[in-house]
Amino acid sequence: MTNIQFIQNQTNIAPKSIEATIKLLSEDCTIPFISRYRKDQTGNLDEVQIEAISKLNKQYDEIIKRKESILKSIEEQNALSPELKSKIENSFDLQELEDFYLPYKKKKKTKADVARENGLEPLAKIIMSQKNDDIEFLASKYLNANVKNEDEALQGARDIIAEWINENIFIRKNLRRMFQRKAEITTKVVKTKKDDEAAQKFSQYFDWAEPISKAPSHRLLAMLRAEAEGFVKLNVAVEKEEALDFIEENIIKNKNSDATEHLELAIKDSYKRLLEPAISNETLQEAKAKADIKAIDVFSENLRQLLLAPPLGEKRILAIDPGYRTGCKVVCLDEKGDLLNNETIYPHAPQNDTAMAMKKIRSMVNAYNIEAISIGNGTASRETEFFIKKIAFDKPVQVFVVSEAGASVYSASKIAREEFPNYDVTVRGSVSIGRRLSDPLAELVKIDPKSIGVGQYQHDVDQTKLQSALDSTVMSCVNSVGININTASKSLLSYVSGIGEKMAENIVAYRSENGPFEDRKQLKKVPRLGEKAYQQAAAFIRIRDGKNPLDNSAVHPEAYSIVEKMAKDLGIKTNELIANKEKIAQIKPENYITAEIGILTLKDILKELEKPGLDPRKAVKIFEFDPNVRSINDLKTGMILPGIVNNITAFGCFVDLGIKESGLVHISQLKEGYVSDVNEVVKMHQHVQVKVVEVDEARKRIQLTMIL
Repeated sequence: MTNIQFIQNQTNIAPKSIEATIKLLSEDCTIPFISRYRKDQTGNLDEVQIEAISKLNKQYDEIIKRKESILKSIEEQNALSPELKSKIENSFDLQELEDFYLPYKKKKKTKADVARENGLEPLAKIIMSQKNDDIEFLASKYLNANVKNEDEALQGARDIIAEWINENIFIRKNLRRMFQRKAEITTKVVKTKKDDEAAQKFSQYFDWAEPISKAPSHRLLAMLRAEAEGFVKLNVAVEKEEALDFIEENIIKNKNSDATEHLELAIKDSYKRLLEPAISNETLQEAKAKADIKAIDVFSENLRQLLLAPPLGEKRILAIDPGYRTGCKVVCLDEKGDLLNNETIYPHAPQNDTAMAMKKIRSMVNAYNIEAISIGNGTASRETEFFIKKIAFDKPVQVFVVSEAGASVYSASKIAREEFPNYDVTVRGSVSIGRRLSDPLAELVKIDPKSIGVGQYQHDVDQTKLQSALDSTVMSCVNSVGININTASKSLLSYVSGIGEKMAENIVAYRSENGPFEDRKQLKKVPRLGEKAYQQAAAFIRIRDGKNPLDNSAVHPEAYSIVEKMAKDLGIKTNELIANKEKIAQIKPENYITAEIGILTLKDILKELEKPGLDPRKAVKIFEFDPNVRSINDLKTGMILPGIVNNITAFGCFVDLGIKESGLVHISQLKEGYVSDVNEVVKMHQHVQVKVVEVDEARKRIQLTMIL
């Protein structure tokens, strides 16, 4: 089976598209570039399909390497028969390959190995043959210095048979299926930990059982965490008698034989000691892998929605990191997000210096021509919002509350220290809160996605796969929006297709030394930025008011000549074609097809010319929480309140009500009827109306419903 066939079997994508995609990936083309600018070659595959091809191609390579390793190892043992070689070469299932290899795998000395050394393998073969022989008498012929009596001989023979049963591919494969379909996962509390305060959050798993095939990802990960923290014991098993009956049906062919009793004992031993522990663990790990994928998908989608949250744009912003005792840290930022001024005010207890705080805020708003105020949503957020709204400004000033998740991580990071070497972490944190309002994407890329606080059980999933998925998500978002190369930070630039961290440093250094970029071609002058990197990156950067108007669009430089020909054919200049819907409507894309650029790309070019450089993100909206709700103590059952979705999980969504604790809307309470995917109903930062169902002040838990 070729890699193309392997991928097609699992994706149903046309072979031609798979082949073209693999070729482009092998040429170091990035997924965003391929999906946007090589549609004609791939047959219009999107990023998800291209990423699937990339992963499956790597998986195919891993299988081929594993086969080669297994074949080499068995051959070195002089045990590779033509039949076994054929089976291994024709298998593309990693579990099956490991089953083939199991008898030849180097392992610690087993009971069966000792029995073989004691010369008992012939006796084991006689028992397995199930002929009506006198087994006890036959066993007496195998006594020696290490085998003192018939019982020891028969036990050794059974040890060998138990290992043969364990290595039987048919039995392992079918037991595996039995576990996948019928295994139950059970948990029992560790009695000595039952009353631990930390254990109470796992109390529902103190005595829990359900089919592992039906356990939702979040519940399985919760059980595994409870076990890892030592609060419960976890087990995955099927009905023992059913498993033993199946093995006996396939091993015992002559129930009237003297060997039957010994085979039954060997089967029970093999199942208890070898098969059940191995396949139970395999089943759990397989379920864990699926749960990881689900959790990573949830996290990635939440991150995508956060990164693509509506930006306020280039405005002068006053940002506040609220606090009580230590005061509120205030910064003023210009349109580019550069720091103009910083202050600390004390409008809340214990100082309650409200009058002076108001005076300072009014003064800063006027002095720095502030257009919007951004308030972090942490401690004292609501009080600070109320305080700000009491101030009578001389002009309209918009007030926003933004998520400050991860701001403290950024403020203590190397990136923040490089940006603001002369300011402490409190000032840096306030700057981040302000910049998140201006451009969430540009600011959040500076923070490890795992610190942003969305998703579920992020520390329990495969960290390598999580990091890879999150990096892909960030890259996808950055490239879908496009970035202003003359204002973008090193962090933002590093996610541009084809750039990376080192090249981003070089671009920033070149910009500092030579001033703003005037056209895309200047990128080629950046040290170590070659033709390939230019091809991948050029169309994802924007240059406003540059020499070429197309440099502020998503049109790739390789297509500039086509756009220029379109304009010439219409008797106008290129800049007169851009955003000219009437003229663009007259263009027939099929007239401009070339060997390199086909109809799909041409249609994309015409769409881009209509709205060049358009930010795909929506406009930001002001949101008002209920002014009567300032803490969990103000909540009453039946209240209908406005809220903002601030986290999405597989089991529901959490809603910010403007207080410290977020409320949970369980998936069953999102809307009338069955909901299979939370994202079908809500999105991150969506404004929603919810009803309070239950308030548990002691445990700080709030149950909500969107079924009003």
